[in-house]
Amino acid sequence: MTAPANGVRLGNGAPLLDVRDLVVHHGQLRALSSISLQVYPGEVYAIIGANGAGKSTLLRTIAGLHHPTDGAIVYDGRDVTSLRPEKRATAGIVMVPEGRRLFPSLTLEENLKVGATYARKGPWTIERVYDLFPWMKERRGQRTAQMSGGEQQSVAIGRALVANPRVLLLDELSLGLAPVIVQRIYGMLPQILESGVTVLLVEQDVSQALRVATHLQCLLEGNSTLEGRPADVTAAQVEAAYFGMGTVAQEVQADHIEGGEA
Repeated sequence: MTAPANGVRLGNGAPLLDVRDLVVHHGQLRALSSISLQVYPGEVYAIIGANGAGKSTLLRTIAGLHHPTDGAIVYDGRDVTSLRPEKRATAGIVMVPEGRRLFPSLTLEENLKVGATYARKGPWTIERVYDLFPWMKERRGQRTAQMSGGEQQSVAIGRALVANPRVLLLDELSLGLAPVIVQRIYGMLPQILESGVTVLLVEQDVSQALRVATHLQCLLEGNSTLEGRPADVTAAQVEAAYFGMGTVAQEVQADHIEGGEA
C-alpha cells in the first residue's frame, strides 16, 4: 500500500471501515469525543495512547460491545452501528480482546472451535492456524489455563482468525508479555495480512506500533490528538500527542502544507 504524505490513500477506493464522529459514554463519563477514522483494505491501522485514553473503548464499540451515544460505524459501505456483536463477527469484524478472554477450562483446540462458531467462509481453518503456530498441534488437547501468557495470546489470535475476519481488531497484544514474545507474535502479522485481513490494533507500546503500522492515530482522554502515517510524524509530535502537549494534529497538517505536500 502506498499513500501520500498528507495521509490520503490512493488506489484503494472506499475505506473498508469508516468510523464517523463517534461519541461513547460510560455512565456520566464521556469516554470518546467525536472520534473518526478510516481504515483501508490491507492496512495496519494503529491506535496509540496512554491508559485511559479510550483506545479499548473504541475497539469494543467497533466490535459492538459498547453502544455509542452518537456517530456511526460504516463497514464495507454498510452502517453497522446498531448491529449486534455476533452479526458483526459473521460480517467480518472480529476482535482479539485485551486480556485474551479464553475459556481456561477448555483445551486449545476447543477454544479455536469456539472462534469458528460465527465463521465466515474464507481461508482460515484450525489446520491453517496450526501452520501459523506450529507448536499448537502437539498441544491441541492441553487446557489453555496451563499455558503461558504468550501462548494464550497466540491462541486468542488463532481463535479470531478461524472466524475468517476481514477486519481484525487487536487490543493490547503486548500487554504483560516479555519483549521477545511480543516480537514473535507481531512477526506473524505479514502472514495474516497476506491472507487478505486488514488490521486495526490498539497498542500502548508506541515503538512497536510505529514499526508495524501503515497509519496511526493517537488518543488522549477520548480525543484524537494526532493522525497520519508513521513516516510523516516526528518523535516529538508523537510524544506531544501522547502526553497532550499542544495541538500536534494541526501542526502535522501545517507541516505538509508548508512542504507542498497537501
